[in-house]
Amino acid sequence: MKKKRTSLAGRRRVVFEVEAPVGSTVFLAGSFNDWDPTAKQLVDKAEDGIYKGICMLVPGRYEYKFVIDGEWTVDSRNPNFEVNAMGTLNSVIDVS
Repeated sequence: MKKKRTSLAGRRRVVFEVEAPVGSTVFLAGSFNDWDPTAKQLVDKAEDGIYKGICMLVPGRYEYKFVIDGEWTVDSRNPNFEVNAMGTLNSVIDVS
């Protein structure tokens, strides 16, 4: 079965980055991946506690959180956030 390819036309390269203890398991969940806490794993290539991942997103407004060792957390480097339906905060990014 062939994997369906999605077009990257019109999408923007967005780098997500978070600091966490070396050896952590870090994922990115957000409105762009149906809040799936295991859909996008971030990697610490330099083994320095900086976890990075790239998403190709169409222009728009997105909410997201990092999931670090199972704990949902906002992006401390991003001052933009909104209160979600659960009464907690989601980080917000505008892709243009």
